[in-house]
Amino acid sequence: MATNLSSLTPTGPSSAWFSAWRSGTGGSNPTDRLRRLVWKIAFATLALMAVGSATRVMNAGLACPDWPLCYGQLVPQQQMNLRVFLEWFHRLDAALIGVSTLWLVGLSWWYRSQVPTWLPGASTLTLLLIGLQGALGGLTVTQLLRFDIVTAHLGTALLFFAALLVIGSALLPYSPTGTVGRLPLAGLVATGLVYGQCLLGGLVGSRWAAHQCFGLGDLCQVMNSHLLGIVPTCLTVLGLTLAVWRTPALSYALRWLANLVSSVLAFQLLIGITTFRLRLQVEPLTILHHTLGAVLLGSLTCFTVLALRDAMAAPVAPAASLTTPLQE
Repeated sequence: MATNLSSLTPTGPSSAWFSAWRSGTGGSNPTDRLRRLVWKIAFATLALMAVGSATRVMNAGLACPDWPLCYGQLVPQQQMNLRVFLEWFHRLDAALIGVSTLWLVGLSWWYRSQVPTWLPGASTLTLLLIGLQGALGGLTVTQLLRFDIVTAHLGTALLFFAALLVIGSALLPYSPTGTVGRLPLAGLVATGLVYGQCLLGGLVGSRWAAHQCFGLGDLCQVMNSHLLGIVPTCLTVLGLTLAVWRTPALSYALRWLANLVSSVLAFQLLIGITTFRLRLQVEPLTILHHTLGAVLLGSLTCFTVLALRDAMAAPVAPAASLTTPLQE
């Protein structure tokens, strides 16, 4: 029995956005191709951060004692075990992302007359970030996992991830409604708070502050800063979600992203509390906690970009209508 594809298309407020998104993703012009490449690199970067988290949690950060090779080889077959594989695969994924980003920059400049004028410059910025990220990755090994370098390594990875999502969201088909109000500002504040929380979480991990606190060590202030930061972050994200629900005639994309953000936040809190109560002894939960933090940051980044596009596209009242009361 043949399937009627039209029956799978959403109806109601979501149908217009879904149709625009589907028509845009199937295009073959340079902008469409670059947009798909950006999203592929973004998802690969999310996977890279998950592998990086596993590398740290499994104490595999120095499993390859040299850099950029591993035991002086491209593939250390004799020394290969789980920890060596994690560190080696982390470097391999990073190299592939670097090459893909270089390809993105080349295509952006090659098609600069056929793509948005800001795209070549924005893609070049991502190349600079991935270059800095690679340098910090090398220093992480050569400086024996110094906590400030490890934290900067994470912070740059998150900035690179967010920059890709800004570009990808800016290139998506989107129909503004002009009803966003102050949602762009709220989204920007929430994004900044989540980024700060991710950095504090990275600092907790790089200094093993949680383990020190379990033993009543002197790094509890680092851990407590991360725990206290949960309060303003959660209140801001929940306030943003409530504002979205109360805003009439808002686009389906923004409502969907707001629901995703609140769902990820709830799951992140559950995983975080469970991980803490289990004293970080269950490595998969810790890795999931770190990865969900990146997903939350990415979702808020996409929301903020689309909300800003909506606000900038809002129609401005004609000058004549503003002078009418004075003329009367």
